[in-house]
Amino acid sequence: MPIDANGDLEVEGLSLRSLPKVSLHDHLDGGVRPATIIELADAAGIEVPHTDPTGLSMWFRTQASAGSLVDYLKTFDVSLSVMQTADNLRRISREFVEDLVRDGVVYAEVRWAPELHLESGLSLEQAVAAVQDGIDEAEDAAERTGRSIRVGQLLSAMRQNDRVREIAELAVAHRDRGVVGFDTAGPEIGYPSSRYRDTFEYLAGQMFPTTVHAGEAAGPDSIRSALIDGRALRLGHGVRIAEDLEIVSRDGEEVQVRFGDLARWVRDREIPLELSPSSNLQTGAIAQWGSEFADHPFDLLYQLGFAVTVNVDNRTMSATSLTREMALLVDAFGYDLEDLESFQFNAAAGSFLPVEEREELVELIAEGFDE
Repeated sequence: MPIDANGDLEVEGLSLRSLPKVSLHDHLDGGVRPATIIELADAAGIEVPHTDPTGLSMWFRTQASAGSLVDYLKTFDVSLSVMQTADNLRRISREFVEDLVRDGVVYAEVRWAPELHLESGLSLEQAVAAVQDGIDEAEDAAERTGRSIRVGQLLSAMRQNDRVREIAELAVAHRDRGVVGFDTAGPEIGYPSSRYRDTFEYLAGQMFPTTVHAGEAAGPDSIRSALIDGRALRLGHGVRIAEDLEIVSRDGEEVQVRFGDLARWVRDREIPLELSPSSNLQTGAIAQWGSEFADHPFDLLYQLGFAVTVNVDNRTMSATSLTREMALLVDAFGYDLEDLESFQFNAAAGSFLPVEEREELVELIAEGFDE
């Protein structure tokens, strides 16, 4: 079954793009349209590597495929350069949600770091408000065309910038104005969640949900700290939890695995893994398992009962979409509609929505797949 030029694929007669999807790990500054970057950069007199959208898109993908998270993160300098005013943030957020709607997403949590958008004088509060304005505009526009989408903000604190507590308080202050959760991002090695234990205790005291980037550039110890010190309800990527699994034997498709205590805890507690297959390949997060998409331990984790979810991480850097990630998984592992529906159920259950709304989301997904 060939994946078409738009990253779509038919499974059991249905277009993957038409199916309802949930996106939990999707960075705003990693999903800016290349054409928008070029237009806004030209207006502001900012130089960009290419002045045509196709060339810039290819540049992002090539630069992001260097094989390390540090090199991958350098590409964000370009997108962030045009995300420093309220007007630009509002437009980019609106387009971001429009692209989600076209991809069949019905619920999404968009994560971004307000502290990275202050170079032109915006305050943290003004930046959050601008992003929410763009989200609201796109949600309303979708509603007018008969489509439905809901998007919540996840505010990310950059671990290396010593503003973690400030961003946590900002998130809590906006919990009734579009912000649904808190995240820590940036360099993982050298910045365990234990460094910010007081902040995570504050968030727990506020009954405010957290997800933590862990198990991408660093291994099980980072995941352990995210769960114990960070009170994480989900793991941002978390792919390297597979390092806590020992394959005892293989007999064809039958695999016997010995669980470490950490892996068993994550599996048994159904802690969602925000897996982003293409991104994990680009950053070298799965290097110990191989260098091809089919080497990703996604299928191993799924077959062992982990709460796996499918995500894009950064659509522009990976030249991808949620539809394309699902198509690549089908191509690599032969998944059917029931498997793909399970991934969406996992994401819905792991969302930072109230339980009643999670149940409604599950019903919406089930109806979409049944049709």
